[in-house]
Amino acid sequence: MTPRPRTLLMWLAVFSLGCAFLAPFLGTESIHATTAVREWFGLENTSWSTDTRIFNLRLPRVLLAWLSGGALAVAGAAMQTLLRNSLATPFTLGVSTAGTFGAFLFLAFPSLAGFLLLPRFAALLFALAATLLVLGVARRARRTDAIILAGVTLNFLFGAALMMVRYLADPYKLAALDRWMMGSLDVVGFQTPLSLIPWLLVGLFLLLRRTYALDQFAFDPEMAAARGIDAHKVRREGLLAASLLAAAVVAYTGPIGFVGLLVPHALRGYTGMRHALLLPACWLAGSGFLVIADLCARSLQIFGRHAELPVGILTALVGGPFFLMVLIRER
Repeated sequence: MTPRPRTLLMWLAVFSLGCAFLAPFLGTESIHATTAVREWFGLENTSWSTDTRIFNLRLPRVLLAWLSGGALAVAGAAMQTLLRNSLATPFTLGVSTAGTFGAFLFLAFPSLAGFLLLPRFAALLFALAATLLVLGVARRARRTDAIILAGVTLNFLFGAALMMVRYLADPYKLAALDRWMMGSLDVVGFQTPLSLIPWLLVGLFLLLRRTYALDQFAFDPEMAAARGIDAHKVRREGLLAASLLAAAVVAYTGPIGFVGLLVPHALRGYTGMRHALLLPACWLAGSGFLVIADLCARSLQIFGRHAELPVGILTALVGGPFFLMVLIRER
């Protein structure tokens, strides 16, 4: 029996916010929750106990995971609708590869710092440029699948460029490059997650204001055009918004896969193609999923010792089997 929309969103909100609330208190080091919260709000940081210092380190990481997971899930749902392809992900148009290439340039060649400023700025710049290039090529091409083909082509081109940068880079810097490729939520302080919020708000605003048009587009683009909806404008604006969400996350965390593919597929059986319900549901489920994945990544014991596993590895290891299970159960 399919739950009612309000009931579904309520349970997803409990799941998402519950994960975000509990995650800072859990990990390889157990902390006393009451002491940590009381000292965090009531004392100067110089007087904090060890429990509170650990709690303060985990909070920004949990917030970044919550924002990134929600954004990737919403971007994936929008991409699958706009490209009319159930295998589309937030990175289909080359956003991830282009953003990673931009970050690699700074990490491998710090002399570019005066121009690109920060690796995350370079990643965001290249990711958005790749999106605009794909849309420009698709606009001039006559094929209906030109967008997907252009995105795949850019993935190959930037992938080759990544290999070139790795080949030319100082071998001692390859560890930093590999760490970026794996996707990580390792962050210190609230500046990083808070600076991500404005980019996400813009992307979410552009998508949420088009939920009715997305519903019609998902049913049939020609039918949507007959009902007065500018299908080309909806696709162009929607792809830009979804790419902005994905590009912002990649710029701050590196590529984290499977969230944008798995979550929309897992929810469509309950929400249908009603994007006013699907997009908020994807945000809540994706945010909670990535918070749990990050909690497991920083808590797992590997080869007899605790090691912080990059969350991108864990989402791929866990998301793959779950996605196959969703495919098997879909009717």
